[in-house]
Amino acid sequence: MSELNRSISKQLFEKAKTYFPGGVNSPVRAFRSVGGTPLFIQKGDGAYLWDEDGNKYTDFCCSWGPLILGHNHPDIFEGTVAALANGASFGAPTKKENELAALILSNIPFIDKLRFVSSGTEAVMSAIRLARGASGKTKLVKFEGCYHGHVDSLMVKAGSGLVTLGTSSSAGVPESLANETIVLPLNDLSKLSEILHAQAHEIAAVIIEPIPANNGLLLQDKTFLLSLRALCTKLNILLIFDEVISGFRVAFGGAAAFYDIIPDIVTYGKIMGGGLPVGAYGASNELMSNVSPEGPVYQAGTLSGNPVAMAAGIAQLSNCLRSGFYEELSVKTLGFVQAINKHASDSSYPFKLVSIGSIFWLSFEENKRIASADQINPDMSNFNLLHAELLNRGIYIGPSGYEVGFISQAHSEVILDASVIGFCDALDAIFTVK
Repeated sequence: MSELNRSISKQLFEKAKTYFPGGVNSPVRAFRSVGGTPLFIQKGDGAYLWDEDGNKYTDFCCSWGPLILGHNHPDIFEGTVAALANGASFGAPTKKENELAALILSNIPFIDKLRFVSSGTEAVMSAIRLARGASGKTKLVKFEGCYHGHVDSLMVKAGSGLVTLGTSSSAGVPESLANETIVLPLNDLSKLSEILHAQAHEIAAVIIEPIPANNGLLLQDKTFLLSLRALCTKLNILLIFDEVISGFRVAFGGAAAFYDIIPDIVTYGKIMGGGLPVGAYGASNELMSNVSPEGPVYQAGTLSGNPVAMAAGIAQLSNCLRSGFYEELSVKTLGFVQAINKHASDSSYPFKLVSIGSIFWLSFEENKRIASADQINPDMSNFNLLHAELLNRGIYIGPSGYEVGFISQAHSEVILDASVIGFCDALDAIFTVK
């Protein structure tokens, strides 16, 4: 199949390289791992994207997850326009903050209070500061293959963009900060127990993506997560769930609700803003009383609780609370995944889609359930070939084999059926060529 014309995107990218490092404002967008020219997006509507060359794509990236209703949803559009008509930002409290907070807290019973911020990274940074301030301890435990934003102390064997660029940590992070972070393998209860028992007096918190989705989809055994919760409780260590991706995506209450495991602190992002920048962290009244101006843990943000983002979040999450919303998404995703997997299996291709809820991952591993980062083959050549073939068939997924895909409410059965055909055709193209 011939490559789509992307001449305008190419021209825009060449110009962008004179403005931004690598021509982009976030590394994975540069297409360095998959090759070719990044798409410059003109617009999105429903399940579709259009680039500046006029090419139309079915979008399975969904802005890396937050567009669970699809692009340009009418409720979000109307809510943001109405809010914008009253002003874009005030740096002062608005009623919209109360409304979104009430909607969240009344449906997630394990947090009493939250604080809105402007990104998932900021939420994680603030949650870590809270854990250290409340506990009086300094060390953190994270897991290899989990990514928690570009927080200095957590840029240690992180995921997604860093792995894509072939590095395991970032320049500019002082070794003294990295030394405050203990990195453990996922799903290794013995090693976890050993370290927590030995260093509990120094460890402020353990942070984990309960559904790790930045370095492949590393599905954990529930028994591991339950044991992690029990160990943290026993040893007086705070447990932070980073639900920036899984929150409001696999269930309204995220992985915590999905697995019925209660963290001490939880971080959210992405979906809460319906496509606008937003994040939050939340915990019990006792823990949140440590946050300024009520307590000594300082955290602030001029655009925190931005009224336009709050309006988008209210519209989005109100839709997510509709009866059967998450069940319908899961059923659609499972049907999509199973149809493609049947074709791959019948054709003896070394490929499977792995999924949970409405999240899926393109795995070229022999084993379907990947539970730790070291099980992923770093050779992404098959993914890179598939990415190009999918683009030429009008299917857009994130330009990294370590990233996951998403299905939204806007992906109808008709759209998904057509996409199954495109996926299967693309798989045929890359595996029959060899």
